Amino acid sequence: MKTLNRAVLPSLRRIALRHFVPCILAASLFSAVATHAQEKAPESIHASGWVVIPVQEYRVLRAKAYPVERDPEPPPTDATLTRVDYDLRVAGDLAAGRASLTVDVLKDGWVRVPVPAGLLVREARLDGKEVSLVPGDRAKGGTHLSALLSHAGRSVLLLDVDVPVTTSAGDESLALPATESGVTRAEVELPRLGVDLRVAGGLLSQKYETPSQTKWLAYARGNEALTFTWRRKTEDHHVELSLRMRGSLTQLTSLAEDSTSIYAEASLDIMQGAAREVKIQLPEKITINQVSGAMVADWEMKNGELAVTFLEPVEHSARFVITGESRLPRDGIIDIPLMRLEGTERDEGGIAVEVLGAGEIKGQKTQGLEEADATDLGDMVASRQSPALVAFRARSGEAGANRALSVNVARYDQQAVLMANIEEARYQVLMSTDGKELVQARYAIRNNQRNFVKVTLPTGATVWSVTLAGKPVRPGQSPDGSLLLPLEKSRGGDEAPAFAVEILYMTKAVAWSEKGREKVSLPALDLPISRTGMLLYYPPLFHVTAEPGTFRLQEYANPMSTVLQPTIGGPIDIGTASTIVLKQSDRLEQFAQLQSADSKEKKDATQALLDSFRAKSSAGKVTGILPINVSFPAFGPSVYLVSELTGEGQSPAAEFSFARDKKGGVR
Repeated sequence: MKTLNRAVLPSLRRIALRHFVPCILAASLFSAVATHAQEKAPESIHASGWVVIPVQEYRVLRAKAYPVERDPEPPPTDATLTRVDYDLRVAGDLAAGRASLTVDVLKDGWVRVPVPAGLLVREARLDGKEVSLVPGDRAKGGTHLSALLSHAGRSVLLLDVDVPVTTSAGDESLALPATESGVTRAEVELPRLGVDLRVAGGLLSQKYETPSQTKWLAYARGNEALTFTWRRKTEDHHVELSLRMRGSLTQLTSLAEDSTSIYAEASLDIMQGAAREVKIQLPEKITINQVSGAMVADWEMKNGELAVTFLEPVEHSARFVITGESRLPRDGIIDIPLMRLEGTERDEGGIAVEVLGAGEIKGQKTQGLEEADATDLGDMVASRQSPALVAFRARSGEAGANRALSVNVARYDQQAVLMANIEEARYQVLMSTDGKELVQARYAIRNNQRNFVKVTLPTGATVWSVTLAGKPVRPGQSPDGSLLLPLEKSRGGDEAPAFAVEILYMTKAVAWSEKGREKVSLPALDLPISRTGMLLYYPPLFHVTAEPGTFRLQEYANPMSTVLQPTIGGPIDIGTASTIVLKQSDRLEQFAQLQSADSKEKKDATQALLDSFRAKSSAGKVTGILPINVSFPAFGPSVYLVSELTGEGQSPAAEFSFARDKKGGVR
């Protein structure tokens, strides 16, 4: 044994050295590399190495990387009834035929397809083979029959069915049950002619007759039962009877200066037969322009008659409106043309006459008419607001009775009224000792027709600036030297809004001495002025006293017109000049607000778009030298004077006396 150990040990040592030493070297090298990687880890975040995570997290990551494919969800229903087609023939108390059910099976295996309830099934076939029908699922409350299908896909189930026909009060009806199919189509054949049909729960698509039978084709609506109801057609001889009717015609005649408008409302009540047209007798002086009504098909004027044709024979009542015109005298005795219905047993209604413009009816002469109130002739006459209107009602009696009406119309010349007015004028006057006067005149104007307002300035005045609604403008000059200031116009039919016109001018007077009298003359306009206010600033070294005259002294008040209101809030106290100075920025803001407000009232969206296009297209183009807007330099003590009702062409003037203040202007 010892000898064996001595022989084997050297061999084992050689094997160990051959395999163990390389392992130790590899382990030492791996340890050094790992240590070096740990030392370099802060410097490089992309260093490779081992990552140890729990097994559960590894499984989660693997499941996300390699998701397991899920089985598709089963369809929400096993089968659907896509279409139902009925082909039935009525024979006595039953309608026999075939029902074709198109079924789409959505899953493999046996599927239960319910048969529409209420059908008496004699036989069922599927793919040419007979199938059995089983009762519905009692657990789910099913009571009618069902068919069992074994494979997925589309199938057509053919049923030989009978449907009962019910009779009630001479009407026969056939009801097909409601189904959950997308399309339900029914073709019914009736071996009979001359029947009236009604369809409920669907739409009748076709109805045609052969020599021996009648066929109907209809489609059901949604989940509603489709019902056919028919009865024998009864011949109506009412249309063939002679026509008997009553009529009413209300006429409104509007007498204008140069033309006459005629409006008429006609009503028909049919008592027997049917009216295919109606005729109206027309006087020679009437021309018909339009006949309108729900039943009117056409109309024609011929041989002094107006023939109105209806869309279909009228068996009960009809109503239409006639519009025409005539040429009648302007004033004096006027014979009113009257329209009359023809072929009526009783002709009722009335006539109203109104005078448009400046005129009145001085008298009238009637035959077959009696006076009535305008409200008795209907809304067409009652809604008129003419001050000169007379109304008459036709006397009861037989149709064709003579009727005539003549009126005596007196015309008057229309009195001229103002088309423009200055509702308020405000003046600020700055006086200096050397006789210079700076005057700011502001006017709140309402205008409907005028293009310019004529302004006559005092002799020797020099215009500094003119603005219209806050925008500088260039005034014109008339042959007599007066200024022509442009005005804005209101839109037709609207109330004229107020806008501001301002003119600033300089004039020269006599220099002031120790004391004396001074007269301030203001511009004369060719428009009347309702009220006027003047704020007079004088040098601080003088004392001023207003003299009696057109103006009177009053405590200052803000303008009553909105367009002349100052931009600063609250009333202005006239203690000193500093309390009433308007800054240039405030004035520009006021003008911008007035311009914006006026633009909203005067321009619609189309005009605003056009102005924007013009502004953009003209950018960068030279339009010439524009006038400037000069602000009024208010300074010094002041007095406030007012007056009312200044006539056209009148130049208002204020007189005052002045004297040098003994205190030298110290107060």
